[in-house]
Amino acid sequence: MTTTTRARPAALTLTPTAEQRITDLMARAPEGAVGVKLSTPRRGCSGLAYSVDYVTDADPFDERIDTPGGTLFVDGASILYLIGSRMDWKEDDFTAGFVFDNPNAKGSCGCGESFTV
Repeated sequence: MTTTTRARPAALTLTPTAEQRITDLMARAPEGAVGVKLSTPRRGCSGLAYSVDYVTDADPFDERIDTPGGTLFVDGASILYLIGSRMDWKEDDFTAGFVFDNPNAKGSCGCGESFTV
């Protein structure tokens, strides 16, 4: 009997512009950085916020998403809040930042900085 395993889908998808932004971040990353990490710390009006920071050690409980320009780690404690999300990078004359289309978010604050599940 042979068993086949299929690749597990990524917890979230990244747009090409988000992947390019990770490439840009890793090109100027501090020494020792192995990637960037997405987490959802408790803060803001609605309870959770998105945070992207450099990471120097890979945590075995984090989800690892390899992109052409670097690795995105998704915090293991945050993954349930992010499954099925799409991560994008938006830039205009006034703002620039990662933007998330998160099907798990049930609401967000007026400024859009935090969300609730």
